[in-house]
Amino acid sequence: MSFKDSKVAIIGVGNVGATTAYSIINQGLCEEVVLIDVNKDKAYAEALDMAHSVYFMNRNIKIYAGDYKDCSDADVVIITASAPMPKDSHSRLEMLAPGMNIMKSIVTSVMDSGFDGIILVISNPVDIMTYYAWKISGLPYRQVIGSGTNLDSARLCCELAKLYDLDAKSVSAFVCGEHGDSEFVVWNSATIGGKKIDDVFSDNAPRTGNTTKPGLLKMTSQAGWEIFNRKGNTCYGIAASATSIVKSILFNENQIYPVSVNVDGAYGLSGVFLSVPTIIDKTGAKEIVEIKLQPDEEEALMNSAHVLQSFYKELQ
Repeated sequence: MSFKDSKVAIIGVGNVGATTAYSIINQGLCEEVVLIDVNKDKAYAEALDMAHSVYFMNRNIKIYAGDYKDCSDADVVIITASAPMPKDSHSRLEMLAPGMNIMKSIVTSVMDSGFDGIILVISNPVDIMTYYAWKISGLPYRQVIGSGTNLDSARLCCELAKLYDLDAKSVSAFVCGEHGDSEFVVWNSATIGGKKIDDVFSDNAPRTGNTTKPGLLKMTSQAGWEIFNRKGNTCYGIAASATSIVKSILFNENQIYPVSVNVDGAYGLSGVFLSVPTIIDKTGAKEIVEIKLQPDEEEALMNSAHVLQSFYKELQ
């Protein structure tokens, strides 16, 4: 697919927004990137710095600081702006109250520009903020996507690959549900080189050692906090995750990613945004892929849905 004249707007140019922008231009995914932030000097400086880097990339990409009117002809708007994480917090849901006003202001301003593309939400708590962005925007549900558990799934695949000294791309495993405490692994569909994960565990007992499924889930769900507690943010992983989603949109790749989308009918759920494997193409969330779940996995998915929906009444 040609990406001629394609444009990405990034709202919020902190560590995550700036790293996402750099990842997108480094891969040459589009012709134009605009950075928008309440701190206009920061946006200008980041754009200028990246513009100089393009010289060494054999790219012809325009990157600049702008404002909401620049979203009018964007193909994708990425929202990374969010409220600061409360000190000593270990729950992304604590960011909900202070983040609502920020999200409402951003999405209203984006839509006022005449935007009709695809919104990708990274801001935490991402599942609830994605639902809120969709509700405010009035866009068709397929055009509003949250980064969800895409990065969590990559983290799990990396841990499994490390266990058996493999390339992480040889591992296929999905973390689903809430991007948070109630997320779970769909072990029933997890494979390494096409081999069921339970068979890999048992056939490679010396290398598997004391590793357990609950232990791997805990390691996966806590990985972000391991990073956050040591350096104050996570940026490279989520930037790469967002870039992969943007690439599947702009290049019409039809990649399957576990992202936060409106699940209305699939998996027996109704009207909730959470992460399930979804085909991503130029229209956004093209189609949800229904994987056969075990009873405990079905229960975990329902639990995630209930956790998230319990917060919807707080959204104004």
